[in-house]
Amino acid sequence: MSHDPGFYSIIDYTVDGHDTQREFVAAFAEIQERWVRFHPGYRSARFHVSTDGTRVYNIVHWASEADYRHFVETSDTEGRAAAIRAALESLDGRAEPRMSGIPTYTVVREIGPGPRRAG
Repeated sequence: MSHDPGFYSIIDYTVDGHDTQREFVAAFAEIQERWVRFHPGYRSARFHVSTDGTRVYNIVHWASEADYRHFVETSDTEGRAAAIRAALESLDGRAEPRMSGIPTYTVVREIGPGPRRAG
């Protein structure tokens, strides 16, 4: 496993089609660019869309849990939350969050490429 796996926030939404997926990704990418990406420890935001048009995952990678916590404590949470609400309201389709609890994770195991195991 990588010596520095980082810390992740995984945001999960159900959407009502491919068009909504595209709109959602565009809107939430804008939120990352305007509200998040310049904070220390931010590494990336990756957007994954399901091939059936029903889900969007936004995986935000931080260098460490401490960096994520610092972001939470020092960022404009109200402004970001308002931007998220506005983004969701601007969609032509429907998007609903599927997270329960705080959507933060640490990596505990990683399997990389290598030879096939014998036996």
